[in-house]
Amino acid sequence: MIPWLDPEQIWFPHPSTALDEPPGLLAAGGDLSPERLLKAYSMGIFPWYEEQQPILWWSPDPRAVLFPAEFRLRRSLRKILRNKPFTVSFDKNFAAVIHACAQPRSYSEETWITREMEAAYQALHVTGHAHSLEVWQEGSLVGGLYGVALGKVFFGESMFSTQRDASKIALCALVHHLEQNRFELLDCQMRSAHLEFMGSRAIAREEFLKLLERHVSAPPRDAKWREMDRDLRYLADWQPGTGGNPKLQ
Repeated sequence: MIPWLDPEQIWFPHPSTALDEPPGLLAAGGDLSPERLLKAYSMGIFPWYEEQQPILWWSPDPRAVLFPAEFRLRRSLRKILRNKPFTVSFDKNFAAVIHACAQPRSYSEETWITREMEAAYQALHVTGHAHSLEVWQEGSLVGGLYGVALGKVFFGESMFSTQRDASKIALCALVHHLEQNRFELLDCQMRSAHLEFMGSRAIAREEFLKLLERHVSAPPRDAKWREMDRDLRYLADWQPGTGGNPKLQ
């Protein structure tokens, strides 16, 4: 059994009480207010559910994470960055990014980003905690991602692409931005071959929670989330682990 959360009280059970099956299920109910979402992320918990389901809260073990210095910027991606006409921006069109992430994928007609979820994260964006990254090609939005920033941790939520390589470019630009602004951790939530190929790895939930305790409340640099259409060639010479500065190689 898992606890049912009262919408009037903002609390969560400790993540260590999450179920083994289904893996990481911690609680149900509550609401998606900015206050509850921020509480959840600070404890290593996130919502994930489908239409016709109650709000379900998760804290999986192990946890997929990406340390910015461990990002794998492979030769093939460097070539794409040099030669393809993409630009990136931050927080230029959060609503369009989350709406695109909510669309059914080729392998499934279902989506976990419900209308309620879209509205909740747009409200969190207004508070300055949720951010988007957009990938553009000839003025069209062809890829992007969004997530939540707390302290020196970025909690990735979802990404999309309508053009080949756009999701790789989005992740690369995000990790560069995080390293440049001294973020310590990118939370990827669940393991995937795509993310592991680009440098993510699984760590124990206990270790993840210790990292959150250390970094979520730490004051970040002014990360300057802002509209910024920028040619991607600046990333082609970046060496992860140099603080996001392509010149420090």
